[in-house]
Amino acid sequence: MNPPAPTDAGQSDREFQLSLIQAIHEASPDAILVVDDRGRIASHNRRFIDMMCIPNDALRGLQPGTAIGQHDDLILAASVAAVKDGAALQARVLELYANPELEDHCEVEMKDGRMIERHSTALRGPDGQYFGRVWFFRDITHQKRIEAALHELARHDPLTGVANRRYFFEQAQHEFARARRHRTPLSITGIDIDHFKNVNDRHGHDGGDAVLRSFCGVAQRLIREGELFARLGGEEFAVLLPDTPIDGASRFAQRLRRAAAEAPLALDGERTVRCTISVGVTALREADAAVEDCLRRADAALYRAKQSGRNRVEVEA
Repeated sequence: MNPPAPTDAGQSDREFQLSLIQAIHEASPDAILVVDDRGRIASHNRRFIDMMCIPNDALRGLQPGTAIGQHDDLILAASVAAVKDGAALQARVLELYANPELEDHCEVEMKDGRMIERHSTALRGPDGQYFGRVWFFRDITHQKRIEAALHELARHDPLTGVANRRYFFEQAQHEFARARRHRTPLSITGIDIDHFKNVNDRHGHDGGDAVLRSFCGVAQRLIREGELFARLGGEEFAVLLPDTPIDGASRFAQRLRRAAAEAPLALDGERTVRCTISVGVTALREADAAVEDCLRRADAALYRAKQSGRNRVEVEA
């Protein structure tokens, strides 16, 4: 049997390569778009059309239901309409087309809330000739939601939902530095629920947990924007009060003390208890070398409040 003619073999190889490229495109977890050096769409997969919400009337390619062979202006316009910051997308795409040496790796927020990771690089031949640009898009919405949830867990107390000790100290250090830089006031209060052990002994730890959550609800209703209420551990809490001098912090502490004493704290759907709190208040001093100096004074004032009979506010000026 004679071997196939070279032209037949070449045709077969090209068909195989095209079939392979198409299979890779469609099997890829990424959306793929290839644009040549004249702005014509050389290739894309179906995932790109779906991910970027390209409407059917923008698909005017050589093959039905595709954009292959057409200029990419309709596809770009449809993509711009689908993203949250369309102007930024369009400007970046045009910049990349004008500068083939640039690569791109970023995240794009869609109008429907999805987050898309985008990567683009130039296509070049063996001699470095510029052939066009390939774009890869991947939906990372689920990943971002997991990251956001983990971030929230790292900053918040799982029982009460308020800020945790770690986040409080991070913010306290940040606000200390800001207050020093701008010479603005900064106050801190330390808070303990009085006789909380008796609540646990009488109502069990479930009842104690319910009281902690209920107290947090009372406290958060008094917290203003920019202030931070946190659970430091057990029945111990603190409030960070930026831009608040010590007299304002003292008034806040008294409001919180009265609100706690007057509010019935829920044990469950029917039962409630009443608890009081002790509060220590201090403010940033010129001589303070670190935020820990403020925190130690707040602790000392809180200790005096407890030693002096509880249900009171003590100020360490």
